[in-house]
Amino acid sequence: MDSEYEMTSEIQNFYRNKTVFITGGSGFLGKVVIEKLLRATDVKRIYVLIRAKRGEGILQRLAKWKDEGVFALLLKSKPSCWARIVPIAGDCQQADLGLSEADRQLLMEEVQVVVHSAATVRFMEPLHVALDINTRTTRLMLQLAKQMKRLETFVHISTAYSNCVIKRIGECYYPEHLTCSVGTILALRERLSDELIDGMAPVLSGKFPNTYTYTKALAEQLVQTEAAGLPICIVRPGIIIGSYKEPVSGWVDNLYGPISIFLGTAIGVLRIICLNLQTHAHLVPVDYCSNLILACAWQTAKDTAARLQEPIAAAASTTEQCPPTIYNYVPSESNMLSWGSIKSKAESLGYVYPLSRMIWLPFLHTTTTPWLFKLAAFFYHILPGYCIDVVLRLRGRTPRMLKLYEKIHKNVETLFPFTNSNWYFESHNTQKLWQRLSPEDQQLFHFDMNTMDWDDYLYIAIAGMRIFVAKEEPESVERGKKKLKRFYILHRALQFIVCSGAAAILWSLLKFVF
Repeated sequence: MDSEYEMTSEIQNFYRNKTVFITGGSGFLGKVVIEKLLRATDVKRIYVLIRAKRGEGILQRLAKWKDEGVFALLLKSKPSCWARIVPIAGDCQQADLGLSEADRQLLMEEVQVVVHSAATVRFMEPLHVALDINTRTTRLMLQLAKQMKRLETFVHISTAYSNCVIKRIGECYYPEHLTCSVGTILALRERLSDELIDGMAPVLSGKFPNTYTYTKALAEQLVQTEAAGLPICIVRPGIIIGSYKEPVSGWVDNLYGPISIFLGTAIGVLRIICLNLQTHAHLVPVDYCSNLILACAWQTAKDTAARLQEPIAAAASTTEQCPPTIYNYVPSESNMLSWGSIKSKAESLGYVYPLSRMIWLPFLHTTTTPWLFKLAAFFYHILPGYCIDVVLRLRGRTPRMLKLYEKIHKNVETLFPFTNSNWYFESHNTQKLWQRLSPEDQQLFHFDMNTMDWDDYLYIAIAGMRIFVAKEEPESVERGKKKLKRFYILHRALQFIVCSGAAAILWSLLKFVF
């Protein structure tokens, strides 16, 4: 192995020659987990559940991963490790996970470590889809895990917002906030049509703000009630965004969370948003989250092995009293980050590294009042969008700005409960886990949020957004700066014209009245 990862740590020794099964491996977090396993451990094989789509088979989809920046370091340093990834055809929306009998038997015979991260993270997903992927798949994975003859550990990836109906969230279960049990909900899903179950969403979800958090809460109840006898734990990460240190600083492949705000503002499209600048931003780097997951799997296997060595009566008593361990993972209270500090940092960096594709001067106003947002959006978004669409029509091109703003405003409305509220998380289990790691493991599998340098990280995250999402090369910075100066002059000129016009109208009204 590479000298950087000489096999000296407990976690590395645990994964040596292990067979791992990962759902959600084609997702943002899943790819980072796979890359870290291959680069930092001597894992034997990684089975990845992949769905064929848009005419592409699972082998074609896997081959495309080689073009992604997250795997560049691995392919350069350990290219032979790629053969350890074995795609398994499946589909989390199917009642049997879409597994063939041969593949199911293979997993039952070989798998020792399971990481279940498959999920739909769309907040307003139709309830029947969210139930199938986020909840029913969890039950199917638990059932499959109970048939795995060599299983040593199972990590279920939830979300820090799975219990967002309360403001102080411990590392425990909260089934009392569900309108009815998960068993009842899944039974309804089996009996009712998609349209009918979607129509019942407001009643079934109760106080939950969207189908995502609701179905993730249901999945946690499944782990609590149906995972008896399994070596399992739950990881609840906050908002997962770009990598901090590995494998590539700033790597990100989606527009989830604040990345969409960064990009929309940098391009000059997003100018007003509903956001309380005083509230906490529960961001976590994807590489830190990946490291925590691998450490949780190791600790869960270790705890299970210790219980098996206890006397039978004592072990049974411990199992009954202790449900699967939960690890909350958000910034620590001693090193918290606010949305206001993110906005300030993003604005300062936006002028240092402007995008060459911007369409207007980047700026962002915030408000916590929904009606004021709608009023400001009319002037900042709708009117400019209408003017741009008129120009596009005159040039024979398809208008798109009003449709874009319709989507933006819908997303702002969806995010409102999360950008204007504070939550407080207990993370005792996560802190204890960090303290249990050896110095070698703390270095190799770093996830301590107490020592997070937010200024440095935000610089890297925004730079990563520029490179990996906006697809802008470093040499385009100078073009961006020239464009920024031009738009600054135009913006000030427009402000002068608008203010002068408003003053003239006001003066005319005053003369008419008096």
